[in-house]
Amino acid sequence: MQRKLWVSALIAMTATATVQAQERPTLYLGAYGGSYESIFRDSIIPAFEKAHDVNIAYVAGNSTDTLAKLQAQRNDQQMDVAIMDDGPTYQAINYGLCQSQTQDPNLDDLYDFARFPDDKATGVGIIAGGLAYNKAVFQEEGWDAPDSWDDLRDERFAGAINVPSISNSYGLYALVMMARMNGGGEKNIEPGFEAFERDIAPNVLSFTPSPGKTSELYQNHEIVMSVWGSGRVQSLADTGFPIEFVYPKEGAVALVQGACLVKGTQHADLAQAFIDYLLTPDVQELLARKRGNGPTNRHVELPADLADKVPYGDRVSNLVTLDWDTVNQNRQEWTNLWNRRIER
Repeated sequence: MQRKLWVSALIAMTATATVQAQERPTLYLGAYGGSYESIFRDSIIPAFEKAHDVNIAYVAGNSTDTLAKLQAQRNDQQMDVAIMDDGPTYQAINYGLCQSQTQDPNLDDLYDFARFPDDKATGVGIIAGGLAYNKAVFQEEGWDAPDSWDDLRDERFAGAINVPSISNSYGLYALVMMARMNGGGEKNIEPGFEAFERDIAPNVLSFTPSPGKTSELYQNHEIVMSVWGSGRVQSLADTGFPIEFVYPKEGAVALVQGACLVKGTQHADLAQAFIDYLLTPDVQELLARKRGNGPTNRHVELPADLADKVPYGDRVSNLVTLDWDTVNQNRQEWTNLWNRRIER
C-alpha cells in the first residue's frame, strides 16, 4: 500500500514539474554565431534565465541572415530580440520590424549614436572599424605605423592588403571614408570608387569578408595590413600574434551592435528586460573583456588593462558614423558597381 502511495505521489510530482516546465516561457534571441554565441550561452544567458524563470533559445546567424528571418516571419514573428550590425538594424526599423523601447531605464545612459530612431533598437556594443597591421613586419622593414585610410594607397603594400568586400561592414566603411576624403560621401560615392579602382585595388591580395580567412592570411604572412574591426584584431592579438589596431586620423567608424525589440513579440516585457540586462555594467564589462566590445553605456568604468583594448573613453568621441538611410537606399547599386569595377 505504501509503495502504491509513493508511486502515485512520484507520478503527480513529475506531472506537476512537466506542466511547470511547459508553462515556462521561451524567449527567442537572434544574434551572431561563433564566439559571440558561446559567450552568451556560457556567461550571459544562464543568469537571466534563472532570474526571470524563462528559457532562451539562441538562433545563430550573421546580421543579414537574422534580418531575412525577421522579414520572412513578419506576419508570425518567431523571434523576440534580434541583435544585428547597425546597417541591418536600420533596415529592420525602416521595414517596421522593431518596436520602441521607451520602458528601458538605461536609455539615457547611452551614447547618442547608440540610440536608434524612436528607440526602436538599442546599441549594446561598439566595435571600431579601421586598419590593422602586422607590427613585427613593420618594425623589420622600418616602416612607420599606418595612421590614415590613405595608407591603403601606399605602393609599399602592393599585393599585401586585405579589404573585405562591401557586402561586409568593414569594406563598406573603407569605401565611404575614401569617398569623404576625396570630396564625396554617402550622397556622392563616386570619388570612393575612383580611389579604390585607381589606387587601392592594385594593392589588395584578397577581398575576403571572412574573419577566419583574414586571420589565416596574417598568420601565413600573406598580408601585412587590412581593413578590419577592433574586436577581431583583439581576438587575434590574444593568441600572441603581433597585430595592432589603428584608429585612422580621419576617424574610425563606429559599428554599433543594435538590439531590436521585435514587433509582434508575444513576450515584450521579457524581451525588454533582456535588452536592459545587456546594458548593465556587469554585462557590458563582460562583453568588453571576452568579445572586445566597447560599452555603449557611458557610465561603465573599465579597468585600465581592458580600457586600452576596446573603443572606450576619448576614442569613442573620435568615432564617426555613417548615414545609414542613404547607404541602405543605395547599397545594392553600390554592390553591383563594386563587383564590376573593383572585385573583378
